[in-house]
Amino acid sequence: MDTWEPTWPGRPPGAGSLGQRIATLRVDRGWTQQQLADRLGISRVAVSHLETDLNTPSERTVALLAGLFRLEPHDLVAGTSYPTAKSDRLPLVVTRWTEVEHQLALLQRDLWWLDGADGAVEPAPRSLVDQVLGGWDTTLAKLAGTVHDATEVAVLAQAREQVAARRTR
Repeated sequence: MDTWEPTWPGRPPGAGSLGQRIATLRVDRGWTQQQLADRLGISRVAVSHLETDLNTPSERTVALLAGLFRLEPHDLVAGTSYPTAKSDRLPLVVTRWTEVEHQLALLQRDLWWLDGADGAVEPAPRSLVDQVLGGWDTTLAKLAGTVHDATEVAVLAQAREQVAARRTR
């Protein structure tokens, strides 16, 4: 005998749910609904409604979600219940890295270069090291004044300590 299983309005049966995909991606990153809501600029209840497919996210929200999850918008909605008419209006590419992540990657590249690029070149002279690290002190301090995410505040503090320790070598 077949059993009847209730579904939320709009929720497709099975794995084709955009809400389930969003919830899975959020949990994979260790974020609460509130943390995702803060990153998106929406309420926790709105995130809950997205994850249960009570609401269909706008194109803007899909683009923001895709960036947070390091996906392209079309990859996020592919194979889900997201309406084709809306997916046709999604941008092809979104920003997937925060400014903090970008600047920290540049800092690591500069430190690698100052150390001699894994033996490819001579290590930089002390005067150049001081000049480059001084620039990073300024950049990281400005960036720290603009960041509100607790994780990014912590990684920026680590980077600033790394630069300070490197200056005293």
